[in-house]
Amino acid sequence: MRALVNFAGAPGSVELRDVPRPRIAPTEVLLRSRGIGICGSDLHQWHGTQAWKVNWPVTLGHEFCGEVAEVGDAVQGFRVGDRVACETAARICGHCAMCRTGHYNLCPERLGFGYGVDGAAAEYVKAEPRLLHRIPDNVTWEQAALTEPCAVAFNAVVEKSHPRPGDLAVVLGPGPIGLLATQMLRNTGPGRLILVGLRRDAHRLDLARRFGADEVVVADETDAVARVLALGNGFGADLVIDAVGVSATLQQALQMVRPEGQITKIGWGPGPVGFSLDPLIQKAATLQGSFSHNWSTWERVLTLMSAGRLDLEPFLNVYPLESWREAFERMDRLDVAKVVLRP
Repeated sequence: MRALVNFAGAPGSVELRDVPRPRIAPTEVLLRSRGIGICGSDLHQWHGTQAWKVNWPVTLGHEFCGEVAEVGDAVQGFRVGDRVACETAARICGHCAMCRTGHYNLCPERLGFGYGVDGAAAEYVKAEPRLLHRIPDNVTWEQAALTEPCAVAFNAVVEKSHPRPGDLAVVLGPGPIGLLATQMLRNTGPGRLILVGLRRDAHRLDLARRFGADEVVVADETDAVARVLALGNGFGADLVIDAVGVSATLQQALQMVRPEGQITKIGWGPGPVGFSLDPLIQKAATLQGSFSHNWSTWERVLTLMSAGRLDLEPFLNVYPLESWREAFERMDRLDVAKVVLRP
């Protein structure tokens, strides 16, 4: 079968290859891939700039949905033809404290699709049934392929943060996760919702307005901290969602959060933090990390999709798997916020 393989750590080490069709164990299912969302982490692996361990060679694709094509003899509850979205925690130990308490996304032995084990940017992918969620009938394949990034945003905004109606809420970064976090925040009823980006993000800034941002601040034209402080009675934002993939924006978040406020950081930043964290202490503010998601997150997100509470149309730029390079390049140039591959 054809698969999009990241075969080494050097820049550009991604290509379409013929690989064997996966063989499932009695406790696994085989999925025919029906939609694969492309993430910024896929672009990092393409560029060789990732900050995580990759088990090369590996098939990319951790945001995906599919049709059950084969069911292991020991599997119950699923049958051939079922439409499912699949979580990312492909391998977990199953017995540590995190796994036993339902926080398996934080299992120290966790391996994800697309970097730890073969992902779904192929004709077929195998998975354990614990990862599968039935797709509502009114949710398309392309929409279902975006369940994972929606779950990342939902976990950060709804489960790890404490948004309240009337809050002054700020999202740093108009990448796909920042834009989805904007939608999640809009559903919580903020008093004012601000997204901060850069001039180069023009297309995505327009999407932020579409998704419910009351104001967009272009940080290389306007002092974003001063603008937020001016709106928060001089104290700042109740909640700041940092969805930028560098560490430096955390300093900006610390400056604009109000005393007793909260910062939730989703964006990865491998570089060192070269500034003092004393403002966090002085303000008695909360700094919360957010990583991945678990079973209940996915069920709630699929419910929101089915109810039409998430606007996913601007993300549905669909390409055949064979056109992966064009799709990657368009995302890399910021021409589009998101792409979906179809084998």
